[in-house]
Amino acid sequence: MDDSEKNIDQPSVIPDRKVKLLRWALVLATGMLALGLFLPMITISQFVIVKSSFSVISGVIELLKDGHLLLFLLVAGFSVLLPVMKIYVLCSLLSMNSTNAKKMQCYLRLMHEYGRWAMLDVMVVAVLIVTVKLGAIASVQVHVGLFLFGAAVLLIMLITNEIARLTDSKAAAG
Repeated sequence: MDDSEKNIDQPSVIPDRKVKLLRWALVLATGMLALGLFLPMITISQFVIVKSSFSVISGVIELLKDGHLLLFLLVAGFSVLLPVMKIYVLCSLLSMNSTNAKKMQCYLRLMHEYGRWAMLDVMVVAVLIVTVKLGAIASVQVHVGLFLFGAAVLLIMLITNEIARLTDSKAAAG
């Protein structure tokens, strides 16, 4: 009997009912993240005539076009790449059985411990800096993209926390 045959009869780390609920939450988070990345987050108005709207993706592209490579890498890495990687790892965790899930525990712990510092904090600080710095020169309007992005990040953090809690309680019981 090889390992693939053994895995078929193994119980799941997370109960099936919870897996379905977490998968739907992950689908919702993925949709909100996609919209949050592409929809306008802020509009900066200068002298009532000039208006510029930015989304995360358009902002990242502008950073690259303007030659700000370090800022491009930081914002793209923390605000785009990391959330996508977290969603991939969470999908993988929700589709694994108990023997394969042990391989992903280190990724789950890393995501749970360090992921919370990455996305939302960086974006909120950036929006605050823009708002404060440009307050005297321009007005800044916040749009739905910022709220969708923030909600997606929070939902991903909640899903990660719930999976970590369920796998830890299953490991402690088993």
